[in-house]
Amino acid sequence: MSRSAAICCVAIGVAACSHRSVPADPWDPQAAAAYLDHRIEWWMGWSGAARDQGTFCFSCHTAVPYALARPSLRTALAEVAPTAAERKLMEDVRQRVRLWSATRPFYTDERHGPGKSAQSRGTEAVLSALMLAWDDERSARLSAATRAALEHMWAVQLSSGPDSGAWAWLDFNLAPWEVPDAQYYGAALAALAVGVAPQDYRSLPQIQDPLQRLREYLARNYPAQSLHHRLVLLWASTRLEGLLASEQRQALIEAALRAQNPDGGWSLSALISPSSRRGELLRDAVSDGYATGLVTLVLEQAAMPRALEAVRRGRSWLVRNQRGHGGLWVRGQEGFWVTHSLNKRRNPSSNVGLFMSDAATAYAVLALTQPPDVEPKTAALRP
Repeated sequence: MSRSAAICCVAIGVAACSHRSVPADPWDPQAAAAYLDHRIEWWMGWSGAARDQGTFCFSCHTAVPYALARPSLRTALAEVAPTAAERKLMEDVRQRVRLWSATRPFYTDERHGPGKSAQSRGTEAVLSALMLAWDDERSARLSAATRAALEHMWAVQLSSGPDSGAWAWLDFNLAPWEVPDAQYYGAALAALAVGVAPQDYRSLPQIQDPLQRLREYLARNYPAQSLHHRLVLLWASTRLEGLLASEQRQALIEAALRAQNPDGGWSLSALISPSSRRGELLRDAVSDGYATGLVTLVLEQAAMPRALEAVRRGRSWLVRNQRGHGGLWVRGQEGFWVTHSLNKRRNPSSNVGLFMSDAATAYAVLALTQPPDVEPKTAALRP
């Protein structure tokens, strides 16, 4: 995961009424694909991402969102196979799973400070499992690489102390994905990985104890979490039962609705915890692509009637705010959604300055290409 950052329905409506309210061909998936492909190709070739054994670092801002979103664009664009960039990224993930004992952590105690080796391993284990399980869901077959990644994830889960059930998580004091409270975000992603893993992986007898520890950690620490982290848990709860009680789910959706801006979007500054905020950068209430994409996606997946109008407005905001059509941006036909760093002022056209927009574009794509459900995916909520 990059220390400079962080690391995720076809544009039809959520119901017949919203279908009528969204114009035909309202956004440009080809332009979004061009942007995401260009950015992941740059990331995979950047010296700052390179790691040992010929591998590269996964990043919550660029690589992980790309792995989640690019398959949806493949469907939307009627592409017959993964792109070369997709194949390269997923092979890197599989290689690091194969070489788990031989590769060095993304960041080490020796070079980056105490605790960074364990934090790197915990973060890598969760993100590897998520990307591979997400990939397997499309084939409905759990691959050997995904099984191994999930085994690594459970092997490094914390089993004692106040954080039992979670994972050591990278903390470079970089919001929203690499701050102390992002450990909960990582645990929610682990639950999502279990939920999307095919062939009823969640029911395997050998994972019931660590899975129960994960559920207990998520329940025990839920009240103290930011809206951002709780929304990621809501997303996971649409794939894995027993994570949220029905009243928690309803209250969480109401909190998300209250945070929506008048223009239909959401601001990341409104989703993160006060302890993560640093001056004016994190007090900006302007709607942004990452927050709007994430919240719209999660509300779509939660599929609560109360949220239908908010989803329609969120999708409308995304449609209106894709940048770069018709050569208006420096790279011509690439189209992306903008979010700025919450940690420092960066040149918005630089490679590092685009990290948050990489995540924003991926989550906007997920929100606009995954058809929303009419009923929640999980029938069993925690009592």
